[in-house]
Amino acid sequence: MSIDFGVVIPFVDHLGFTMEKFDGGESELRYAPLPEHCNSFGVLHGGAVMTFLDVIMATAARSAQKDMGIVTVEMKTSFMRPAPVTPGVPLVGRGRLLHRTRSMAFVEGSVLDAEGRLCAQSTGTFKYVPRAERPDHARGPLPTD
Repeated sequence: MSIDFGVVIPFVDHLGFTMEKFDGGESELRYAPLPEHCNSFGVLHGGAVMTFLDVIMATAARSAQKDMGIVTVEMKTSFMRPAPVTPGVPLVGRGRLLHRTRSMAFVEGSVLDAEGRLCAQSTGTFKYVPRAERPDHARGPLPTD
């Protein structure tokens, strides 16, 4: 059973990510990519992999302080093997908060194929920010200063 992200993220909804774990500095997500998410080699596009990793790491960081928003400061990604695109077969993403300060989170994330083989690994730095509200009481852009 998937867990609610706790925020509206239209791009994540569009790609179909689901969250299975969101607690104590750890996250686990699933992503069943579609053929239109492929590159010219017929495997998952690197940008889609990096988006998945960004969300994996952000949710791990946010799981340690759920009342805050989070923005990506930087991330480094290594691609070990192509991530296959088999309709209906999800990739697994795991994130772990390595260290945090009052305002910053240092996180790692991994993408594994259905056989548990590592496809990509990332580390990232994220900033905790208060959730902002627009005048219409909808969530708005997050302040980053």
